[in-house]
Amino acid sequence: MTWNPTTGCSKISAGCKFCYAEIMSKRLQAMGIEKYKDGFKVRTHPDTLNIPYTWKSSKIVFVNSMSDLFHERIPLLFVQKVFAVMNDNPNHVFQILTKRAERLVEIHKELKWSHNIWMGVSVEDDRVVRRIDLLRRTDARVKFLSCEPLIGPLPGLDLKHIDWVIVGGESGHRPRPMHVDWVLDIQEQCKKAKVAFFFKQWGGRNKKASGRELNGRTFDDMPPILQSTLRQPQIQI
Repeated sequence: MTWNPTTGCSKISAGCKFCYAEIMSKRLQAMGIEKYKDGFKVRTHPDTLNIPYTWKSSKIVFVNSMSDLFHERIPLLFVQKVFAVMNDNPNHVFQILTKRAERLVEIHKELKWSHNIWMGVSVEDDRVVRRIDLLRRTDARVKFLSCEPLIGPLPGLDLKHIDWVIVGGESGHRPRPMHVDWVLDIQEQCKKAKVAFFFKQWGGRNKKASGRELNGRTFDDMPPILQSTLRQPQIQI
């Protein structure tokens, strides 16, 4: 499931070119959805902070599918409030993904990294691999890479202290191609480094038709810590 305490963003690297969140925000704005009345402008939504307390069973939650929590326009105080909610709900796994690894490192010591907060960075091609080194400097217990949309090869990745790698192709009307050898190379690197590998999709104009099989099978590996996290008791507030 997704939880969006912030919405809106701005383009920062090549992976942002055909941002699905920007397209979706415009559609929701046109539909008159109050939360998206400002389109893709960066906004915080304090009224959403209570939502995780209402969930009765353990969830795996993608935080901010429609934004980037570490965007420079999101105040540190609000980021801390989002983290406090995640700290208070230890039986849910909260997955956060950012392209702004510099700000992540800048403020990570001012955040409480409970065991259930997974932190990831987007690595769409070799121009942004420095994000991995910055991610390693954080106190997140689980660190992951999202190589989606994968728009170039990523040879020689340093996967030390990385727990999970997700790979996926771009979808939409004008998707950039993803080559099979790029995917197989990352898979092999994960295998050698004993890092969980998750292949999400081939993408393309019809991502459902393209499917998500790689060499005749699916790859759905998750970090081993997942099950122990979901068994944690929930704090009731």
